[in-house]
Amino acid sequence: MPKFVFLWTDVFLFCLLAGVLVYVFRARRSVALRAAWLQVGRRPSAMCAAMVLGMFVLAGLLDSVHYRPLLPPAEGKAAAYSPVLRSALDDILTATQMSHPEATYSAPLAVRQFTKETQLIDGKPVRDYPRLKHAGTQLKHEEDRPKDLRARVLAGLGWGAAAGLLAGALLVLAGARREGSVRDAWRALRRGETDLPWRAMWLTFFMLALVAGAVIALSLDYHVLGTDRTGNDVLRQGLKSVRTALVIGTLTTLAMLPPALLFGISAGYFRGWVDDVIQYVYTTLTSIPGVLLIAACVLMMQVYIDNNPDLFTTVATRADLRLFLLCLILGLTGWAGLCRMLRAETMKLRELEYVQAARAFGLGPWRIMLRHILPNVMHIILITMVLEFSGLVLYEAVLSYLGIGVDPSTPSFGTMIDAARLEMSRDPMVWWNLLTAFAFLLALVLSANILSDAVQDAFDPRARAFRPLRPRPAKLPRPRAGERT
Repeated sequence: MPKFVFLWTDVFLFCLLAGVLVYVFRARRSVALRAAWLQVGRRPSAMCAAMVLGMFVLAGLLDSVHYRPLLPPAEGKAAAYSPVLRSALDDILTATQMSHPEATYSAPLAVRQFTKETQLIDGKPVRDYPRLKHAGTQLKHEEDRPKDLRARVLAGLGWGAAAGLLAGALLVLAGARREGSVRDAWRALRRGETDLPWRAMWLTFFMLALVAGAVIALSLDYHVLGTDRTGNDVLRQGLKSVRTALVIGTLTTLAMLPPALLFGISAGYFRGWVDDVIQYVYTTLTSIPGVLLIAACVLMMQVYIDNNPDLFTTVATRADLRLFLLCLILGLTGWAGLCRMLRAETMKLRELEYVQAARAFGLGPWRIMLRHILPNVMHIILITMVLEFSGLVLYEAVLSYLGIGVDPSTPSFGTMIDAARLEMSRDPMVWWNLLTAFAFLLALVLSANILSDAVQDAFDPRARAFRPLRPRPAKLPRPRAGERT
């Protein structure tokens, strides 16, 4: 029986998931929230982006279920647990070549190493590209590799197309209960005459299924995106880096909310000397170069971790604490922008009639801020959280490139880009590590930005514009048997 381990970031991610579920339940019961999210749901680009984000979130959650496997008992000793943590995502990737490292660099879909080595052939030393230990071992001759690749791609596309068509059939059957018949449901889906953009969502799922099917079919016997300097699969590193990006984007955003809310609303409501003190604090904070301030905090944190090695049972526990504290540092040093916006909005809200009436009835300032001002600035908070997510994911890449980001043993897009700094100057050039980090970052950040634009349009009162549904054609009654049409 494995021993499950709950890291700091694991607990945060699952608590965040529980909070999202509670918010969904609350939004279903609120007319205003349901109408706003329905407007987001009616935008095809937003829902397609949400599906891509859902794939990233699924990978991050699977990578957050950690455990220590039970080692086989040795003679005369009790069974012990492995010091190396594994995750549910690692178990899923075990069936592919992603979990089988090579000696060093290998190009995408290659069967030989990228660099030459001296080998003994017939008793003579020969400089050649050695065969990989795991990838392409099923091939009897290297000349069969193109044919094998084509066969695997076609098989993967076939399985992906089957999954996409099955999802479409289930979607039509689900719509038949509302439309009255399968034919009407298929017509509504094909013409895009549904309440939500199911056609665009199904096409997005179909494309994702095709890509996933081809990648899975190839990864069973090849390194799809090659290997890095230590022989680790680059695609596996990209998938493992998704969790780090999600933690950085969400935990840092939530860490900046308490000081921004407290100081921003207090400065806008009380004004006077309270406003002057808070303005002085965040003006001074923003005057310090952000990279230098974060670097100083990270170095102090690293000194504490190095001086207390007994607090960490595994290397993963130590790296996770550094990631958790880095998110807190980024959040506690980056709340000034949101604080300014909340201060300006609160100064406007405090002069409105309902706030003046609450003050005339004798309500205290804290109760007014909690009951009347905070709910009316939630659209700013929600919009800022979604917009900050993509920026923080890119910021982590910059910090790791500078050497003050996550622990080097933690997979992240920043460490992949940092490793590619010297690889791009090689001859021949190792390009696939940087390309993988770029592709994953582009997909994650672009989908987050598209979704954030839809959220901003739905929740910002100044930009709110409800889009009516396209009118459906009127259904004519079917003629009875024997009647003329």
